[in-house]
Amino acid sequence: MITDAATRAPETAAANGHVDAHSTAGFVALTLGSIGVVYGDIGTSPLYALREAIAAASHGGPPSTLAVMGVMSLILWALIIVVTLKYVVILLRADNHGEGGTLALMALAQRAATKAAATIVLLGIISGALFYGDAVITPALSVLSAIEGIKLVTSSLDPYVVPVTVVILVALFAAQSRGTARVAAFFGPVMLVWFVVIGIGGLVAIAKRPEVLFALNPLYAVSFMLHHGWIGFVTLGAVFLAVTGAEALYADLGHFGKRPIQTAWLFIVLPSLAANYLGQGAIVLVHPKAAQNPFFLMFPDWALLPMVALATVATVIASQAVITGAYSLTRQAIQLGLLPRFEIRHTSESQSGQIFMPRVNTLLLVFVLLLVLMFKSSSALASAYGIAVTGTMVVTAMMAFVVVWRVWRWSVLAAAALIAPFLFIDLTFLTANLLKVFEGGWVPLVLGGMVMLLMYTWRRGNRLLFEKSRKLEFPLADLVTMLEKKPPQRVPGTAVFLTSDPASAPTALMHSLKHYKVLHEKNVILTIESAPTPRVDPTERVRLEQLSPTFSKVTLRFGFMETPNVPKALAIARKLGWQFDIMSTSFFLSRRALKPAAHSGMPRWQDHLFIALSRTANDATDYFQIPSGRVVEVGTQITV
Repeated sequence: MITDAATRAPETAAANGHVDAHSTAGFVALTLGSIGVVYGDIGTSPLYALREAIAAASHGGPPSTLAVMGVMSLILWALIIVVTLKYVVILLRADNHGEGGTLALMALAQRAATKAAATIVLLGIISGALFYGDAVITPALSVLSAIEGIKLVTSSLDPYVVPVTVVILVALFAAQSRGTARVAAFFGPVMLVWFVVIGIGGLVAIAKRPEVLFALNPLYAVSFMLHHGWIGFVTLGAVFLAVTGAEALYADLGHFGKRPIQTAWLFIVLPSLAANYLGQGAIVLVHPKAAQNPFFLMFPDWALLPMVALATVATVIASQAVITGAYSLTRQAIQLGLLPRFEIRHTSESQSGQIFMPRVNTLLLVFVLLLVLMFKSSSALASAYGIAVTGTMVVTAMMAFVVVWRVWRWSVLAAAALIAPFLFIDLTFLTANLLKVFEGGWVPLVLGGMVMLLMYTWRRGNRLLFEKSRKLEFPLADLVTMLEKKPPQRVPGTAVFLTSDPASAPTALMHSLKHYKVLHEKNVILTIESAPTPRVDPTERVRLEQLSPTFSKVTLRFGFMETPNVPKALAIARKLGWQFDIMSTSFFLSRRALKPAAHSGMPRWQDHLFIALSRTANDATDYFQIPSGRVVEVGTQITV
């Protein structure tokens, strides 16, 4: 899961992942903040993970002691190997200038292995697309599993589970446009209470059957797999539910830093989860019928309603982290050229990371509600979960191998020896989850496939369009030489021409000369580049190049975690010596109307899809935050 700064406490303190120099109070604040944001998803897994795993292991019959012990051992060792060793110990070291997450890892690996860049981009597209499947399922599954606790109070409340879930989800998505800064401060303390309560509940249950502690012995997990054959393999798909959300540890590296995330996991989250899973196992061994919902039945009757309320709040926090993660991933994908420009609204004046994307929000809500109404229970929806996350983990392991080999400069054998065991485990979990395709696992695959197709089409279409445009365009250097020798009539002011290809004359400039037959006193060719790093230092933001007395070239660079702001960047250019007045400056943009060509590099249906995507793209004026009153748009028609 990839989350954003919208739900983060002191983001700036860990902007680069370094917290060593900060005070103890700052470190504690970052650790608490990471508990609220990073661990929401994996922290709410006890609501359904053990229940589903025991149901798979017992195959419809009463759960045996060996099955319960085996499942607990599998879950505990999945947490130790997949989360602790792979993510906490190894992947948190593989940062891209302090940032983590699959797209940050993709950019890092792509930069290190230029020959395999296309393959690495494809892996990045796959992981990014699968995340959206996870982002849709997490809110639906988490909130449903929490609300289902009210059925244990009285079965008469059963018909209200789905309607109440729908109301909560609609309210959650409706609140996104107002920003989450005010409530985000409570996420950490609430999730800390959640982990303490589920940990204590687990310890109380363990006291009834202390022998469950033997499940810490990995031999129980091995024995279960050896003696249960096919059923054991099927059970692995449910066991994996316990580690969903592990990607968040890596994705939030840049917001909280390595040490706070590691500290929160090792000293608070892991002990609480381990105690709770062992406690649930103990309750099932004492009362086998408790296997229907061991999490809530672990608590006394008087605590049921408070636990349902606390679980609901915890799952809403987990869902919030996924939603803001979808915004963050979409912004990164736009900056990396994988998606068209979407409208981005900033919900905080002080924190640039707090964003709201109306279109993404609406699409997520529609799909989340569809899932709730289609599956109606968390048990049915659990079958759909896992495939997206395991797929992302497999891709992450592959890209991590490239980083360990090329960036850390390990030998191929050493890098393979480090990553191969984790890749084998991830592939095993993926295969086990693929068995659930027909039970609901098709949902994230279909969603991921759709997003993958959109990303691939957008990237491919833009490349073809760029190549076709370049053939038709006039070299900028030749044009500047001609205009300086025989200039047309000059008009006062500065003209800024936006272009994606700084070597060719911008289309807007050519049309301006063709139709208006005038040239401004000062002309600037402006190119906006996306850097393969999360952020660009302000000192490296602007590059100025004087082409002639009246022409200059300006390049603005933004990281893939940043939202481009042209006026702010141009303020830096003024400090570097470029004299201009924004109120006497006109920005010329070319608006392209695309039509399918008879022979393009894509099938006809993909041409139409690319054209449809380009029409949905947000206006460049809004996206680059250029004052709309200073913009002149020139329309051009291009075939692709």
